[in-house]
Amino acid sequence: MKSQYHFRFEDLKVYQRAMGFGESVNSQVENFPTHEIYKLSSQFIRAADSIALNIAEGSASTDANFIRYLKMAWDSSHECVAISTKARIRGYITFNEDEENRKQITEISKMTSSLIKHLKSK
Repeated sequence: MKSQYHFRFEDLKVYQRAMGFGESVNSQVENFPTHEIYKLSSQFIRAADSIALNIAEGSASTDANFIRYLKMAWDSSHECVAISTKARIRGYITFNEDEENRKQITEISKMTSSLIKHLKSK
């Protein structure tokens, strides 16, 4: 159900995808060992959530400032690649889960890059 207090950035497909990815990561880290709570699992959640948060934060600003925030979102998405790989190597997620993370990150990164190009061409 859509809130009656709707914000424009919520209509961005890249924002919606980033929100979904953040929730997926949140579910995955529940299976990480407890000694990772303040380490890899926390970093993974923060990096994944940072993607959508940067999109939202920068959206109400000038195009130039929004581009800056989109670049931070893009950087966070790439941080998630490294964290997902670490999680796979350590046996916290399966190869298939890592592949799914990479697929989602690739889609989000491409969408972010496209939005940056669009804003630069205006």
